[in-house]
Amino acid sequence: MKTSTINVWISAARPQTLAAAFVPVLIGASIAFKLQSFSWDVTLVAMFCAFAIQIGTNFSNDYFDFIKGSDTEDRIGFERATASGAVSPQTMLRATIITMIIAFLAGLYLVWIGGWVILWIGILSLIFGIMYTGGPFPLGYNGLGDIFVFIFFGFVAVMGTTYVNTLEWSELAFWASIPIGALCVNILVVNNLRDVEQDRISGKKTLGVLFGERALKMEYLLMIGLSYLIPVILYHFKGFSLFIALPFLTLPFAWKLNKVVWQHEDKRVLNNTLEQTSKLMVFFGFLFAAGLIL
Repeated sequence: MKTSTINVWISAARPQTLAAAFVPVLIGASIAFKLQSFSWDVTLVAMFCAFAIQIGTNFSNDYFDFIKGSDTEDRIGFERATASGAVSPQTMLRATIITMIIAFLAGLYLVWIGGWVILWIGILSLIFGIMYTGGPFPLGYNGLGDIFVFIFFGFVAVMGTTYVNTLEWSELAFWASIPIGALCVNILVVNNLRDVEQDRISGKKTLGVLFGERALKMEYLLMIGLSYLIPVILYHFKGFSLFIALPFLTLPFAWKLNKVVWQHEDKRVLNNTLEQTSKLMVFFGFLFAAGLIL
């Protein structure tokens, strides 16, 4: 495979969004480690499945956004492989199917460990990954993308990872899911804020199209506030030490990004803000994981 072709597929996988796959598994595994039930093989398979589902969902978005006419030459976001002509629609659809099948097959190991509940979680994750932009009622086109992201990248991913390690549902995993889901949502918020005009023209009813840009800016601020509130709750009400406050080291970075979201004049700067929001999630995630363990 030529280097240029490899680069096309790497770009189509959207590495700037893959923090949304990595960090939830990291947090779930950290909780399992704290509970002395951590398993390397289970965690690595869960990580692989998370990456595969995220990449498959990105391929699906690439395909369906092109088919539905959302990706046009006026797009100011990252270049899409199908819309640019680098990959044919049929090839992108095949890549979506193959990637999702790989995720499903790998996930059977987790089903063997965790039982039928993991099978249903996996199937729903695959279905909703496709339904985000595909199907008769695409979530991302009907103002439900944010809820989907919060639930599946927060509660489902974090609690599911903890469960396949410990085989028990954890209240701590529930609380830890909230900041992770919130920071994942903010990646989507920046994406929707950047694309609000194109989405309005193409009929894509994101929250920005439905309620305006100010609503997205408020959502970004709210998700940041929610993220940093949870360590405070864990310290005051769940008996954690001050180490749980380690994520506050990233607060100046988060505030800087929030200022860009509120004060930007050129939507093109939000491409960098999206990448930086993803990095914020990674930094927050590592520090939060350390705080949970310590």
